Amino acid sequence: MIISLPTHTLYAYTGGKDFNPAQPTAVFIHGVLNDHSVWILQTRYLAHHGWNVLAIDLPGHCKSAGTPPQSVEEAADTVIALLDALKIEKAALIGHSFGSLIALEATARDAQKSPGRVSHLVMVGTAYPMRVSPALLDLSVSAPFKAIDMVNAFSHSTLAPPPSALGPGTWLYGGSKALMRRVLASNTQINVFHTGFKACDNYVGAEAAMPQVTCPTLFVLGSADQMTPAKAAQSLIQLCAQPTVAQLPAGHSLMTEAPEGVLQALKDFLKP
Repeated sequence: MIISLPTHTLYAYTGGKDFNPAQPTAVFIHGVLNDHSVWILQTRYLAHHGWNVLAIDLPGHCKSAGTPPQSVEEAADTVIALLDALKIEKAALIGHSFGSLIALEATARDAQKSPGRVSHLVMVGTAYPMRVSPALLDLSVSAPFKAIDMVNAFSHSTLAPPPSALGPGTWLYGGSKALMRRVLASNTQINVFHTGFKACDNYVGAEAAMPQVTCPTLFVLGSADQMTPAKAAQSLIQLCAQPTVAQLPAGHSLMTEAPEGVLQALKDFLKP
């Protein structure tokens, strides 16, 4: 689905279903060097069980036009523009890693503009502050393929996913590396790898944003996550008005390492 925003078009995967204004909507936001496809199991399920699904490619990534967001705040404005463009009255915002910060900031900003429009917030593989090492930031420019290898080594705690994700025996590292290389190659003008990492590293607004979030909030954390360790989310959990925490036996790539666990956490949390 292609959505026209004031400054560019945005792509959103819908799970194979037409958008139905009468149904609740879930917006999925990916992390650095990912795209909508990282949510494939979770989005397909919700799309076939009474939800509108909008799993976006961030601006300047893959099928979305525009400039890659330079900051969490800029990306959050894109999410709000999406809700406005489709005249969505109620939405759950679900983000992973970089996307979790975007979902948080969008929820806080939208609370000032359209109180109550965001009904649920889900932060998967989150941390605050979400610092990126200077060495990794440098490598994302000077040797991005080496940086991709490093990120994959830190993002996975298992070699192959369970059957419900990509099929028995699938190599998680190889699949993730292929995706990241494809996303990097999708924008030949701006390095979306470095831009995304800088946005994560520079974001200082979470402690101000979280107290403005009044809707129920789910934190889905990986017990073996080396990129955003579960303990690094505790400051946000303590500031949250209505927190629910689901900790899963997985690394940072929770949607492929623990697909059923993430889906079950969403199903339980998003019940009417």
